[in-house]
Amino acid sequence: MVRPRARALAAFHMQMTHPHSLELASERWLLPFSFRTVPLYRFDVLVIGGGAAGSCAALAAARAGAQVALVAKAELLESNTVAAQGGMAAVLAPEDSFESHAADTLRLGCGLAHGEVVRQVVDGGPAAVERLVGLGAEFDRESGGTFALSREGGHSAPRIIHAQGAATGQEIQRALTAGLEEAEAVTSFPTTFVLDLLPAEDGIQGALCRTDRGDLVAFVAPEVILATGGSGQIYRETTNPPIATGDGVAAAVRAGARVRDLEFVQFHPTCLYIAGAARFLISEVVRGAGGVLRDRHGVRFMPDFHADGELAPRDVVSRAVFRRMVDTEDTSVYLDLSELDRDPRRLFPQIARTCRYFGIDIARDPIPVRPGAHYQIGGVTVDSDGRSSSPGLWAVGECASSGLHGANRMGSNSLLEALVFGERAGRLAAQAGSRPDLGFLRTAPPRVVERPPAGLKINISDITYSLKSLMWRELGVERSGAGLSDAGEHLGFWSRAVEGLAPAEIPAWELQNMLLLARLATFSALAREETRGVHYRTDHGEEQADWRVHTELTPHISGEHLDGVELTRSAVEAGSSCQ
Repeated sequence: MVRPRARALAAFHMQMTHPHSLELASERWLLPFSFRTVPLYRFDVLVIGGGAAGSCAALAAARAGAQVALVAKAELLESNTVAAQGGMAAVLAPEDSFESHAADTLRLGCGLAHGEVVRQVVDGGPAAVERLVGLGAEFDRESGGTFALSREGGHSAPRIIHAQGAATGQEIQRALTAGLEEAEAVTSFPTTFVLDLLPAEDGIQGALCRTDRGDLVAFVAPEVILATGGSGQIYRETTNPPIATGDGVAAAVRAGARVRDLEFVQFHPTCLYIAGAARFLISEVVRGAGGVLRDRHGVRFMPDFHADGELAPRDVVSRAVFRRMVDTEDTSVYLDLSELDRDPRRLFPQIARTCRYFGIDIARDPIPVRPGAHYQIGGVTVDSDGRSSSPGLWAVGECASSGLHGANRMGSNSLLEALVFGERAGRLAAQAGSRPDLGFLRTAPPRVVERPPAGLKINISDITYSLKSLMWRELGVERSGAGLSDAGEHLGFWSRAVEGLAPAEIPAWELQNMLLLARLATFSALAREETRGVHYRTDHGEEQADWRVHTELTPHISGEHLDGVELTRSAVEAGSSCQ
């Protein structure tokens, strides 16, 4: 006899492969509303997200003459950018070259990086650094005044600009936030949660938001730029701050925008592992300075996995660390800085302070580390200007799939992408915009839902933790078809329960966004029957030529419902194979 659970698993696998579609049967809106009771704020450009990408987009749009609203989920100094430690890649040394940086990026992209986009971003590096310095950003310099450049995994030359050793994101965000405060044409709305994008007759013309006071407001603009970061919080082990719940990408899907490559999630190999404590990123610049990875027996193991040792690409190092943990039956491996030729406490003061709090002297004691979800490579499909498939909607930074990273992001390229694409999209959006016709805006009607039995409730925090644990187990550093199918069944069940029973509050809305992103990522990962870049299938261990394509998901919307998504393969015209 076939048990119901086995039948459900088989049906889910069939649904995700024959044909390439996934039924969602969910609501189009997180919350019903009416414009009769929601105040409208009108701007030329609406930027959603206050990190590096959003800040650059807002400043560029303002310089181009637009009146800009910048809506941020948290305070402006609480973005994902602030958590970036290692630095930003840019060609700044005479012995380096744009060709070399582009070649490194294409090689790590494993055949899915777009040559035109790579050159556009790489070539824009020096100007991006110059703009930051103009805003007052202070980067580490050599005694002669030149930038102090370090090297990270995948880079063939030192080209990483950094601040205070490993506090680069903080310094970049500080400078950008100061610029926003001085820009008269930018009005910032921090601690404002975006529920959904507002569709008009043709495309997107705003967003429905909830303020920190609990009021609903609508920001209306002819051009909307998403810069909401990634979805690292769908994983139990992550370097991302609590705000990284995939809200922007989920809202884009509910609005009908195409997304792609959501199976590609980069794991950072060295997160400080202290049981019960939040995972703290130990930057790659530490390994660039000479730190080595050892197992519980003191054995250095990375040279056995890759010729570049600790400076191998992040996916290689993450899998090596994961394998070593399994083989030695340990909860971590150990980062040893005792042989650095300079005092690591002076080189990396922030890391030293954090470790010292847990009784670890980084000059003497090995640091326990393990992998954690770090960067969402896939996202809203955009062209080389940042335009999405929905007119009026742009996306930049981690929430976008620009074609820069391919199947594996090279360290410190993401801040570069945020600055270059943010600047470009902000300027072009300001030039493209015209005043919206509010008559085209639609209202979300009240829902007709079945009243649950008396006393029936759901525990949002419990489902959130279960989701994070499931994703870490089945869509983590290693994946398999059986595990992905199992994950898909659980995610579908939880999604239906949460949508029907969740209270109208931010933690529940965040969970709905996380579940949607998790389902789509699982769908894409199960469809891609190969190993490529950060996507490692234990049951399909080799790169396949017929999978040198993007997995693109097109939402199907009917009335007030998101019926599902269809997966198609889109060709890649330029790229290179992994090495």
